[in-house]
Amino acid sequence: MVEGIVAGSTAGVVAEAALYPLDTIKTRLQAAHDGGKIMFKGLYSGLAGNLAGAFPASAVFFGVYEPVKQKLLKTLPENLSAFAHLSAGAIGGAISSLVRVPTEVVKQRMQTGQFTSAPNAVHVIVAKEGFKGLYAGYGSFLLRDLPFDAIQFCLYEQLLMGYKLVARRDLKDHEIAIIGAFAGAITGALTNPLDVVKTRLMVQGPANQYKGIFDCARTITKEEGVHALLKGIGPRVLWVGVGGAIFFGVLEKTKQILAQRCPGPPMPVSFKQD
Repeated sequence: MVEGIVAGSTAGVVAEAALYPLDTIKTRLQAAHDGGKIMFKGLYSGLAGNLAGAFPASAVFFGVYEPVKQKLLKTLPENLSAFAHLSAGAIGGAISSLVRVPTEVVKQRMQTGQFTSAPNAVHVIVAKEGFKGLYAGYGSFLLRDLPFDAIQFCLYEQLLMGYKLVARRDLKDHEIAIIGAFAGAITGALTNPLDVVKTRLMVQGPANQYKGIFDCARTITKEEGVHALLKGIGPRVLWVGVGGAIFFGVLEKTKQILAQRCPGPPMPVSFKQD
């Protein structure tokens, strides 16, 4: 399991770093109200702090997802494998959110130009909003991330199983990458409205323009139209889709290196990116 955590965390960090500008553009599109201008400078704002948080968050996720998935697959009938994948993804996402949310809050506020460094962001947020400020939008994060993790992992695992049955062989690296990219892109598109709400709640700061998840969604649709919930969908789908392909390439290479150094049973494949 340790090898799987290391491989998954490494791959997740590489994918985050490679596609960070797309994430920044997506965040700025979602945070901007109608008529707001989108800046294309500083697309790497908050990268260092995000990577510092992404590694432990990914480690927690993989450390939970794989054993929960394996336990459920052994316990449940074979025809309920999709439920095992859905449940494991949701549980892994819920537990890793305790680490991921503060990282996400700091990252998105830096992406929208509120702060220039992660330490300063943490200091000001805690001073003005209290420790709970680091968990701004926590409910909306779970509302987006739990369906995202559950759907993405279930879709990926089921497609992988189906492909193997049809091909009657182990899949090549590029085939795994394509499946992961497809699962990520579809899930990214489906959960985009939830992502818009999460972004607005996380970047609003002490102003508290929105009172909660439902007030935020209602205000956005009332003031900007229903189409505003699709803001940033292009960069988000591209980011999560391409990120899946990059992730699996790095994951497979990392697994090969670790297998050569520490021979043992093959590690299961998993993917985590939001």
